[in-house]
Amino acid sequence: MRKYRQSPDLFLLVTTFVLLAIGLMMVYSASAVLAANRFGDSLYFLKRQLLFAAVGVGLMFAVMRIDYHFWRSWAKIGLAGCYVLLALVLIPGVGLVRGGASSWLGVGAFSIQPSEFMKVALILFLAKYLSEHQSNLPSFKKGLIPSFMPVLLAFGLIMLQPDLGTGMVLVLTCLIMIFIAGARIKHFAIMGAIGVLGVVGLILSAPYRMKRLTSFVDPWQDPKGSGFQIIQSLLAIGPGGLLGFGLGQSRQKYQYLPEPQTDFIFSIVAEELGFIGAAMVLLLFCLLLWRGILIAIKAPDLFGTLLAVGITGMIAIQIMINIAVVTGLIPVTGITLPFLSYGGSSLTLMLVSIGILLNVSKNA
Repeated sequence: MRKYRQSPDLFLLVTTFVLLAIGLMMVYSASAVLAANRFGDSLYFLKRQLLFAAVGVGLMFAVMRIDYHFWRSWAKIGLAGCYVLLALVLIPGVGLVRGGASSWLGVGAFSIQPSEFMKVALILFLAKYLSEHQSNLPSFKKGLIPSFMPVLLAFGLIMLQPDLGTGMVLVLTCLIMIFIAGARIKHFAIMGAIGVLGVVGLILSAPYRMKRLTSFVDPWQDPKGSGFQIIQSLLAIGPGGLLGFGLGQSRQKYQYLPEPQTDFIFSIVAEELGFIGAAMVLLLFCLLLWRGILIAIKAPDLFGTLLAVGITGMIAIQIMINIAVVTGLIPVTGITLPFLSYGGSSLTLMLVSIGILLNVSKNA
């Protein structure tokens, strides 16, 4: 008779809490100047992030106690609800526009980002669908296309906001799940070629994306415009050196680097904590992803494996894209750094995802 551990992966839990603590510390350090100037309270962003963290941790422990098979029966309803939310943000007067994208729902300062919920909803749905229809996956028409249609619909709604970065995370996460479930490599090659053409089309169709691409090639051709963010990011990372300027001693947060507490928070980490501090953060991320992969390998059924693969893949893709953007390896796109960047929806849903992963580990 198979024995189950009946206790969560403590290594994963501790790593999550360490990253969360570093994130809270860096959100305050990166945002104090901006918060004082904009709201007259240097603790403004920290207070809100602490609230999001408290809610997220509470939900994480609650979800950790729920058998992950419970989500199988709610996967379709959750996905349908997220489609409705994604449609609502596109209605003028209902969706909140920030940074040129209509991606939020809410009242006043408190809002949610439905695309973050869609990531988790699609992972749950695909884990259910693929585990029940695995035998069809070798077929392009009967397996791959039906599996990918819900993903394309979600991607289309997200691109209408528009939010290419989140759409890329969602699509790549789902492709990893479909591949692990048993889809053929040659089918992925076909879809990859179509995807590349689609991305090129999306870039060419939006002038601001073309500006981001040209600024990626040479940010100094427009240093005060499209190249401003990446230049200021590199000016934070480079001078940080080996040990950094010290916690709280960033120079770029003095209204040089735009919104340093969100997408570019890793630049402040490198500036204040140096190469060693940044490397330690990356090591913690690697440890977290390693535990996620281990949980996926040891899960007792395909549904659990795909859940763990989806959650771990989502976190890994966000980390890679964010770090690549911050260090100038790819064009700028709005992706938060898991557990570190400021943002209620992102942090809460990330902790809920870890709760699901912890429950899978209890059954490993």
